[in-house]
Amino acid sequence: MKVTVFGIGYVGLVQAAVLAEVGHDVMCIDVDERKVENLKKGNIPIFEPGLTPLVQQNYEAGRLHFTTDAKAGVAHGTIQFIAVGTPPDEDGSADLKYVTAVARTIAEHMTDRKVVIDKSTVPVGTADKVRQVMAETLAKRGSNVPFDVVSNPEFLKEGAAVADCMRPERIVIGTDNKDVIEPIRELYEPFNRNHDRMIMMDIRSAELTKYAANCMLATKISFMNEMSNLAEMLGADIEKVRQGIGSDSRIGYHFIYPGCGYGGSCFPKDVQALIRTAEQIGYQPKLLQAVEQVNYQQKDKLSSFIKDYFGSDLKGKTFALWGLAFKPNTDDMREASSRVLMEQLWAAGAIVQAYDPEAMNEVQRIYGQRDDLKLVGTKEAALHGADALVICTEWQNFRAPDFDVIKGALKQPVIFDGRNLYDPERLENRGFTYYAIGRGASIKPVI
Repeated sequence: MKVTVFGIGYVGLVQAAVLAEVGHDVMCIDVDERKVENLKKGNIPIFEPGLTPLVQQNYEAGRLHFTTDAKAGVAHGTIQFIAVGTPPDEDGSADLKYVTAVARTIAEHMTDRKVVIDKSTVPVGTADKVRQVMAETLAKRGSNVPFDVVSNPEFLKEGAAVADCMRPERIVIGTDNKDVIEPIRELYEPFNRNHDRMIMMDIRSAELTKYAANCMLATKISFMNEMSNLAEMLGADIEKVRQGIGSDSRIGYHFIYPGCGYGGSCFPKDVQALIRTAEQIGYQPKLLQAVEQVNYQQKDKLSSFIKDYFGSDLKGKTFALWGLAFKPNTDDMREASSRVLMEQLWAAGAIVQAYDPEAMNEVQRIYGQRDDLKLVGTKEAALHGADALVICTEWQNFRAPDFDVIKGALKQPVIFDGRNLYDPERLENRGFTYYAIGRGASIKPVI
């Protein structure tokens, strides 16, 4: 099938590459000329395992095209994906200006029937707005070319996006017109071979499904973080609690790891957007507000542990920081806990020596050259001359380090671990002071 994808950001590029991989003829449209030219040369703007070879191979095979020519894009495919960004507006609600701009563009140039698919994460009611914008634009042209608007939200996990796209758990399709089901079934047929993954529903339910999924996962994280805070004050070990509750099949082990707060491009933005949607319709979403609040507070944990140990004046102190990305297997630092920590350390007069396997360029892009930020090439180099080690991201190669090397390099054998990577007892036996989330030296019972 001929498919057009508007927006070659995270969602659009992964979806386009995977559709091309199974044989579809995919044209990607973006307003950023430099991005388009770089992609033609095989330069991928994001780090995502498996994405670069996928893009390069399918571009070379002629199944994946990149252009800024919107008119050509509209002419190319019967199916038109909208995969542009929906950044938070000033009040936290999702800004739909890029989505409606694409809808307008499609309506300006279309000469035959189009199925317009919302891939972007958008508030409930966006499909109605897209339909309205397109109808108005066609009316101005004096045209009555038919079109359908479909909601098909993505459920990609950064760091595993290609695999999620190739082997989706579910393909949610929101439509009010049964006639579009067949072309969409054909589009997704290659991903449906093992069993039917398509879940059909009305458009508004599909739009809400995406937000509900992300908000549920964010709730699980904030809940465990709240439990870890209680564990510290009650003298319990949150890891033992996690194993105890995870063994209940109704709860399960997924997404119940406490830590120094969630970040990224989805959870913070989507929780906030659904809160704003609720408030706009006169409903107070108390649970979602609490989820957001707990997460904000959780990002202060590492800084509070550090100040508990060293005092509030950190002038002259150097901290080795392992991990900058908001999670492993990505270079994304949007809403990352590391940013809150670094800014708090700098405010207290400290120097940060940081290492991340993928996010070094990103931290430089965000913060530029600073005297109090030193970027180093290995995790061991970050330790050199540092007063303590702080961990913000659970990269695989941080899980089993040489503790003798760590102890020898640090001025003091103290670790502040925002991802609970190590066993507190083992580290204590090796002579470390080990602050983790809800375990180790963080536990200070008040009763």
